[in-house]
Amino acid sequence: MSTSSVSRKHLILEIRGKTKISCDLKRHLSPRTVGTIMRSLPLEGHAHLLGKSILYFETIIDSGIERPKSEFKKGDVAFLPSSGSICFFINDVASAKTMTLIGKLNDNIDALKDVKSGDVFCIYEEMA
Repeated sequence: MSTSSVSRKHLILEIRGKTKISCDLKRHLSPRTVGTIMRSLPLEGHAHLLGKSILYFETIIDSGIERPKSEFKKGDVAFLPSSGSICFFINDVASAKTMTLIGKLNDNIDALKDVKSGDVFCIYEEMA
């Protein structure tokens, strides 16, 4: 049985060939951006590392900034509109770029520390 609701969508972030991490996108944080992402699933791209605290992959999503933030906690999921990237935070970060907070990783966050540039991220809705 799926734990998704209208305001919270349960997704899987898969690091191809390595692991799967449960995450939730929360519509109340940024309704337009989360809605656009949900309609675009599944999404896939190569992992990139920004500093030592942010992993991201580029998407084809074109959505402006919504409720901009520059401080994020370990496990946060954000959207970077300038590149259409979905970002995952390995540590607490005060970012120079403003992003749209869209959700949270639920478990196994430390598995992201083993991700290498070029690994394939895939994010999709878990089917019951």
